[in-house]
Amino acid sequence: MSELEYYDVLIVGAGHAGAQAAISLRQRNHGGTIALLGDEPSLPYERPPLSKEYLSGDKPFERILLRPETFWGDRGITLRPGLTVASVDVEAHRVTTATGGVIGYGTLIWATGGAPRRLTCAGHDLMGVHSVRTRADVDRMIAELPSVQRVVVIGGGYIGLEAAAVLTKLGKHVTLVEAQDRVLARVAGEPLSRFYEAEHRAHGVDLRTGVAVSCIEGADCAASAVRLADGELLECQMVIVGIGIVPAVAPLLAAGAAGDNGVLVDGHCRTTLPDVFAIGDCAAHANAFANGATIRLESVQNANDQATTVAKMLTGAPERYHAVPWFWSNQYDLKLQTVGLSTGYDEAVLRGDPAERSFSVIYLKAGRVIALDCVNRVRDYVQGRALVVGSVHADPTVLADSMIDLKTIRAEDEVILDFKQPRS
Repeated sequence: MSELEYYDVLIVGAGHAGAQAAISLRQRNHGGTIALLGDEPSLPYERPPLSKEYLSGDKPFERILLRPETFWGDRGITLRPGLTVASVDVEAHRVTTATGGVIGYGTLIWATGGAPRRLTCAGHDLMGVHSVRTRADVDRMIAELPSVQRVVVIGGGYIGLEAAAVLTKLGKHVTLVEAQDRVLARVAGEPLSRFYEAEHRAHGVDLRTGVAVSCIEGADCAASAVRLADGELLECQMVIVGIGIVPAVAPLLAAGAAGDNGVLVDGHCRTTLPDVFAIGDCAAHANAFANGATIRLESVQNANDQATTVAKMLTGAPERYHAVPWFWSNQYDLKLQTVGLSTGYDEAVLRGDPAERSFSVIYLKAGRVIALDCVNRVRDYVQGRALVVGSVHADPTVLADSMIDLKTIRAEDEVILDFKQPRS
């Protein structure tokens, strides 16, 4: 490259966070040059459908694009696909790619997300062992599926459960193994975990909890079985590993940025490096909805809201990041919607009847509402948001009463009944 390539804003990572940063900057009339650099060859696309509609074949790739191809050029956003940043020179304001290219920047926005956490046991690198993080990951799975009858899913988080639901609908025999004593143990209370365990078993999934994987065995360099710690052998032709991600921040940490499990950012998503921001799954930040704890949030909401925070900062309207977390998961005909963070709760209130497949779990800490998990219960999700944002101190008995709309609850024992609203 005879002349240094340079952009006023260089965004590394073309997922939800990076794409939204570029979009928000143009929406806020940022007039400088913007480049969006991603390590995949594709246009920026939605990640959540990968383990759901894209894997099932219900949505072609074109329908999960974040924007059509012409959108980026029309707004003066340069796409640089297929590039990975290997190092960052903070003083020179330059990055070097894995292929040796050098790109200069005025401001760097790091939005790289993370890579799937890999198993370390024997056989983890056999053919037929997959993760669900990129389009290429899922395309490899789809290509193999016609010759697959039995699948072992390792990990009972949302990715593992969603993949198990899709593969079961596709007629595969699925065994799901989770090392902890229940699925979703890190993110939800026991009532929700037990409900989803029962649902998956009812749909034919052989779901095992409290079991550890010893190794993956193979034949002809391809996975043929998963051996559990107790010696049991689970025969299969495909293994899906969903045990979390490792944030992709090594170049920033090597350049001197503070961080460990992610790169540390302040309320405006600034790292400790000059003119370098970080957003999305890789950004560790103090979160008000986690009682001020420093966490990473792996969600589309966090990616979009942090991207907007940086865009505001770079266009002269700084505003600290403060957004209530929300998530969703589709499994079978169940729509789970979550608002808030349940970590650290000391009481879980069941609202509705899980047997009717429509209920909510409301989480409290010291008597205040901190989160809701709502299954096929959109009204609770919409109305419960205000309780989380306001950290409302509420009577558990009132919260559990489905005849009382959540929007009427203001504080403990203070209920304003609205008889014009249809009851749940």
